[in-house]
Amino acid sequence: MKKFSDFHLSKNIEKAIHNLGFEEATPIQAEAIPIAMTGKDLIGQAQTGTGKTTAFGIPLIERVELSEEAIQGIVLAPTRELAIQVAEELNRIGQVKGVKTLPIYGGQDINRQIKALKKRPHIISATPGRLMDHMKRRTIRLNHIRTAVLDEADEMLNMGFIEDIQTILGGISSPHQTLLFSATMSKQVQSLAQKFMNTPELVQVKAKQLTVKNIEQQYVEIPENRKFDVLCNLVDLQSPDLAIVFGRTKKRVDELAEGLKKRGYAAEGIHGDLTQSKRADVIRQFKEHTIEIMVATDVAARGLDITGVSHVYNFDIPQDPESYVHRIGRTGRAGTKGLAVTFITPRERHHLKVIEDVTKTKMSRQSPPTSSEVMAGHQEAVIHRVLTAIEKGEFGEYKPMAEKLLEEMDSVTLLSATLKLLTKESNMAPVQLTEVAPLRNKKVRPERKRGRGRKETVGRKKNYRK
Repeated sequence: MKKFSDFHLSKNIEKAIHNLGFEEATPIQAEAIPIAMTGKDLIGQAQTGTGKTTAFGIPLIERVELSEEAIQGIVLAPTRELAIQVAEELNRIGQVKGVKTLPIYGGQDINRQIKALKKRPHIISATPGRLMDHMKRRTIRLNHIRTAVLDEADEMLNMGFIEDIQTILGGISSPHQTLLFSATMSKQVQSLAQKFMNTPELVQVKAKQLTVKNIEQQYVEIPENRKFDVLCNLVDLQSPDLAIVFGRTKKRVDELAEGLKKRGYAAEGIHGDLTQSKRADVIRQFKEHTIEIMVATDVAARGLDITGVSHVYNFDIPQDPESYVHRIGRTGRAGTKGLAVTFITPRERHHLKVIEDVTKTKMSRQSPPTSSEVMAGHQEAVIHRVLTAIEKGEFGEYKPMAEKLLEEMDSVTLLSATLKLLTKESNMAPVQLTEVAPLRNKKVRPERKRGRGRKETVGRKKNYRK
């Protein structure tokens, strides 16, 4: 498995990657980054959730010249959500070097975008329709582009953006590198590549399959408002060495981490809005076992190389099967066994079925633990600690006191009282989480682009492929 230190990156990029906690490269990153760094055109065939943004982001940012105050890179994405997500990740990778990425998308006030463009960003992450609007207004010029990226090209073509993409790529007047990423290689995608790319190299990464046999996979079906209490009960019952809890949003991660701390757990959260030093500190504490639970978003946990994670809890079911595979792959490493538990609400059964179908696996259904089961778990943990201490002989100095107490009362009463004091009592301090709507199966309502009738959707179109 390649590490980012193998790519001979510039010091600024290497520091940014280190600050983000990325160590181990995903397959698409391992294959695409060395090729793209040479300046060659590249086609990457990979699914969502495989680390594509970092795969094209590192070469893209490496090529930016800070002395040149012009837009030097563009990334085209099918939806505003993806355009924003890409911009966020590129800003994290480019932070140390000082490379700024601006998201440009429909639905946001264009005058606000024009004002932001006057601050001279180096890279634009855009939806095709809104980029075309700026090109017509001459508020974005493509005469200094060094790298052009098409992200999820098949989705953009399916949504009717072919003419816009051709106009945009045809409007780049400077010599440049083109990087195209697509989950499928349709005839349209191949035709686009032939027309606008110069002998591109093809990198294909198959959708991840669940080949890890060391991970036991379970799910618990419960209402949204019961999930946090059930999570605490499971942690108490299962006593993980190290656990990662995945939440869907940054706000969710913050609330979960604070709630767990309120209940007495050693927990911290990581997501994209944290400072680099804070993020690195949380990862260090987790690796050193100073904290036992790390709460994370998908993006924040990508590329982390942490051994010893015994449990993964999907507090929110992931958006797609690839993200699920990535999440649970944090455990069951180096021949050790791991447990992955996914929480679903009754309306999310379809998403669970999709994940099972695509990953060719079957999760076992578990009932939420009862309070008596949790108490029994606490008692077993105490007994285990006592027996371990006896085996190690770590009690010699306490013998005289024990003998004195046994003269005053019977051994069963004495031991029962001792076990009671040692047994952890459930902390049910009230914790309020902002309710998150369950994932829906319906297609997101499209927003019509003015004057052209093509579509630019608010959310990401989900198209699960086997």
